[in-house]
Amino acid sequence: MAENDEPVKPQPRPIIRIGLFLMSHSLLVSLVCCTAGIIALLLLPVLAKNTYISENALIPGSASPMLSNIDVSEASRFVDKLLSIDSSSVSIDSSSVSIGIEIRRLMAEHISALGAEVNYHKFRSQLNRFHPLQFFASPDPGNIQENFSCSSYAINTVGIIRAPRGDGKEAIVLVTPYNSVKITTGEALSLGIGYSVFSLLTRVTWLAKDIIWLASDSQHGEYAAVAAWLREYHTPSFGGLGKLPSEICHEPSNLSDWKTDAVVETRISDTIRRAGTMAAALVIKVADSSSDFEKDSLSIYAEASNGQMPNLDLVNIVNYLAVHGQGLRVKVEKMQSFLNSWWLRGLGGLFESLGKLARSLNPQWSFGISIADYVEGCATLASSLYNQALGVPTGPHGAFRDYQVDALTMEISRQLSQTYGNRQNEFLMQGGRLVEGIIRSVNNLLEKFHQSFFLYLLTSSNRFVSVGVYMIAFALLVAPLPMVAASLFSDASKLNPVEDQPMAGHVEKPVIKFGSWKWLHAAKTVFIVHFWGALMILVPYFYSHIPKSSAVTSLSIWITLSVISLLLLHLNLGSSGISNSQPQRTEWAYLKSVTIAAAFIGLCLMSVINFATAEIGALLLVPMCLMAVPLRLKVRTLRTSLQIVCYLVLTFLGFPPVAFYVLKGALNGFDNISIGEFWTWMEALWEWSSATYVYICLVHLPCWVLCILTLLHPC
Repeated sequence: MAENDEPVKPQPRPIIRIGLFLMSHSLLVSLVCCTAGIIALLLLPVLAKNTYISENALIPGSASPMLSNIDVSEASRFVDKLLSIDSSSVSIDSSSVSIGIEIRRLMAEHISALGAEVNYHKFRSQLNRFHPLQFFASPDPGNIQENFSCSSYAINTVGIIRAPRGDGKEAIVLVTPYNSVKITTGEALSLGIGYSVFSLLTRVTWLAKDIIWLASDSQHGEYAAVAAWLREYHTPSFGGLGKLPSEICHEPSNLSDWKTDAVVETRISDTIRRAGTMAAALVIKVADSSSDFEKDSLSIYAEASNGQMPNLDLVNIVNYLAVHGQGLRVKVEKMQSFLNSWWLRGLGGLFESLGKLARSLNPQWSFGISIADYVEGCATLASSLYNQALGVPTGPHGAFRDYQVDALTMEISRQLSQTYGNRQNEFLMQGGRLVEGIIRSVNNLLEKFHQSFFLYLLTSSNRFVSVGVYMIAFALLVAPLPMVAASLFSDASKLNPVEDQPMAGHVEKPVIKFGSWKWLHAAKTVFIVHFWGALMILVPYFYSHIPKSSAVTSLSIWITLSVISLLLLHLNLGSSGISNSQPQRTEWAYLKSVTIAAAFIGLCLMSVINFATAEIGALLLVPMCLMAVPLRLKVRTLRTSLQIVCYLVLTFLGFPPVAFYVLKGALNGFDNISIGEFWTWMEALWEWSSATYVYICLVHLPCWVLCILTLLHPC
């Protein structure tokens, strides 16, 4: 080899060359990925699949219903007694407590007469308060009111059937909420459906799981009653609430005082009784208002806290038995404003035309959807995303998901009829056989629900989008973030090289190069802003100890404290201003690079906790972070003017209160918006320990502040 020949440098690996190529074309890649992510999100109703039963053991509808006319007649008389107790008690005694006592006594007598176990569960009303250290932890036990009275107590009635073919290790729970202060016709009918099914299950021989019927006293809220019973069921307290204080309560304080029948008394317990591990739970409700459809309808509510959903098989068997077994019209919640959206109809027409074109090329291609189905699918998908992102349960079934029990709420609406009283038996038969079929299917399971999906979005009652499909849209939206961050860091490092030339007359010595540490100043700024966001999470905790004020006042105080605390941190812990060690033209690039990296990490972590929140957050946060550059006000051209307008619009829309008001106005109209609604919405988030509140304060708001710093950075 010749002396002048230089060694050939090895070529980088293909993955490195691909990464360098993407970094060098980060602007084009970002535009393509964000556009593709939005298109993929709009395509979800088209890509939705029909629901199906994954667990073969469920076999819904395989057995003939056993609920007879005798059971229905007994349930109908039970409903009439409940309503007569309510009306007679109001005319004789104005005290609402006596109504609740008579209703509980009637239920206990009927349950005990069936041969089942009965017990009462007494609990106090509790206040939801913000606990900053209990996010993502075990269910919050709540705060018991210190100045309690008799009205703060409520009593659940619980009946248990021991399965003749079971070993007592598993149970199915039926929940029928009712207000003991003023029971409505719908609540009485839901109790009647529960009683008809319960009376049937006391006689069957095929039952392999214990049955628990929880008649929850919802005078302090449906969720609170179920959650209190579940806390006692899983974490029993000794000593309990045996009697109410006699000096302030004049009604019978001891539960045993209500037992007048000797036979009934032997079966009723004041202490909570337990069955096996809960395999599934079903909340049965009857709407007081009638439906506008030609037949009875069934609404399914499945969303629980922080976007948790029950196993899709449970939703599928309810939908299958309701439609094919009882002829009900099954509904899921929709965004009503989407149903009249002209641009969704335009997209639906485009997808319908593409589907016809695809089928003309190849009849086996099933791509395409009608305009009506697409609009309805988008409305249902938007509602499913919103309810999951909100993180607040849509019904009392959410209390079961906190204990990893699959549960949902069924709300049955009666059709409009002038002579509905003649249809009471028919309605009880229809609802009872539906519940019977669901229990029979769950009873067949040898293990918990696990075959089907836990992560999914509904586009209709019988169509869904699985996690493997809807994650594509999120992945495309966040994919540009690491590439742009790496590209900005690389470009800033090239523009600010390290001075490492030896001085003349000195012997060259090995030195340590600190060029790679120049991003630490930007990282310090990002850390300070995110630390400020963590402090903002704690502000509602102090508000909870202050007497109630108006929502507008609270929001104003919160914004003022946020600005003052940010300025104090900026002055005491560090400055985001110009560093003398590096040029202005590279400092903002480092700041933007670290900001984008922090946004990418926050969105990815949030997608694991609550995907819907991460998806909606990515739609707002990714464009704002990618387009944030220092404003060049001195250069006045058409291009720079358009850039400034786009930056300001994105930054304005990215501010959480503004984004809330714009989205709420777009969905429900701007006429009904008040300034304090954002604070009310935030209160609901932290009272329910929603992870969305943590995301807003810890990820979205700090990144918005950092984008503002980038926009105002001198260059």
